[in-house]
Amino acid sequence: MELLNDKIDRLLSLPPYSQPPHEREVGLLELLKEELEYACQRHAGYANYIRQWPVNYQSAARVSDLPFLPVGILKANPPLCFISPDEIKRTLTSSATTSQSPSRVALDAATSRRMTKGVVAIVRDYIGPSRRPYLVVDTPDFMRGTGSLGARGAAIQGLQPFASQATYCLSADDQGELTLDRQKLQEFAEDHHDAEVLVYGFTFILWNHLVKPLMAENVCLNLPNIRILHSGGWKRLQDQAVEKTVFNEQLARLFGCSPGCIIDFYGMVESVGVIFPDCPEGNKHGPAFGDVIVRDPLTLEPVTAGEYGIVQVCSVLPTSFPGNLLLTEDLAQVMAYDGCPCGRRGISFRFAGRVPKAELRGCGNLETKRTVTN
Repeated sequence: MELLNDKIDRLLSLPPYSQPPHEREVGLLELLKEELEYACQRHAGYANYIRQWPVNYQSAARVSDLPFLPVGILKANPPLCFISPDEIKRTLTSSATTSQSPSRVALDAATSRRMTKGVVAIVRDYIGPSRRPYLVVDTPDFMRGTGSLGARGAAIQGLQPFASQATYCLSADDQGELTLDRQKLQEFAEDHHDAEVLVYGFTFILWNHLVKPLMAENVCLNLPNIRILHSGGWKRLQDQAVEKTVFNEQLARLFGCSPGCIIDFYGMVESVGVIFPDCPEGNKHGPAFGDVIVRDPLTLEPVTAGEYGIVQVCSVLPTSFPGNLLLTEDLAQVMAYDGCPCGRRGISFRFAGRVPKAELRGCGNLETKRTVTN
C-alpha cells in the first residue's frame, strides 16, 4: 500500500493540465490497474464484479476498457467501502437533489488528504496559490461535526486552503430557512475593497439568497479583485428560467467585477478531490490524476469530438471506496480531445444535463458485504 500511495502522490505533484493525452493515458492506466487489484483484495463482492467484466482489466489497453460502476451503487447504506469501520475518518454525503437517497462515501486519512491536495492543485491552476479573505455565501452549520459532511460542506472545506480568514454571510432559522446577513456582507465588502477576495456558494443559493434580494436595490459591493467560485444547483435555476449568462451578468454587477471573474465548477462527492471548473473558453478539463470519458448511451463506447454521451469520471485519488471509475447520471458534449485554446491539455467538454431517469442494471454481482484484509 505504501508503494501505491507514493505513485498517487507523484501524479498529484504534476502540473494538472500539462500532460499530452497519450502520456496521461499511460500513467492513469497503469495506476488504475494497481488500484483495481488492491480493491479486489479488500472486498470480495467487488472482486466478483470485476471478474465478470468482459475485458480482463490486467490486459486492458485503454482506461475506457477498465471496469466501471454506475454511480448509484454508492447510495448503499452503510457505505460501500474497502476499509474497516475504525479506519473511517469521515463520511461524505451527496446533496441528493434528484433522489431521496444520497450517495455515501467513506474516507480514510489517506483518501481525505488526497482529496484536499487534488482540489488545491486544480483551483490553484485557475486562481493562483495565494491566500485571501474568503466569503462563504452559506451558514457555518455545514462545517460543524467531524463524522459526516454533505456536498456543500465538502465544497466549502475544499477551498479553505486559499483562505486567510473566512466569513459566512447567511444564517438559518430552526426550520432551515436561509437569511442574508446584510450587515456582515457590507462590512466584509468595506474591509476588503482593495484586496484579492475569494467567494464560494452553491449556485442556487447565490442566486436566491444573494443576487435576488439585492438586485432590485441596485446594490454594488465594489469588489473588483474578486474570484467567485460556485457549484451545484443548476437544475433549480433552470426551473426558474435563469440562464448561465444572466446569472454571471447579475452576479458580476452585484460584486462590481467582470463576468470573467466567475468560475462555475462541477464536482461530486462520489469522485472525491476531482472538480471541473470552467476555463475561459467555457470548457471543462480533467486533471493529471483523473480524467473524463464520454460514452455513447447505446454502445457505451467513447464518443468522437462534437458528440454527446454519458459522463464517466476517473480518479486515482480514492482507495477507501470504489470511486476510481464511475459512470455518472450526467450528459456532456466532447468539444475536443486536445487543443483547447486555454492551453490546458487533454479532453475538453461541456455538461448538457442529466440522463433521463432509468433503472440501474448490471450490479447483481456486487454485494455490500465487506471483506477487509490487512
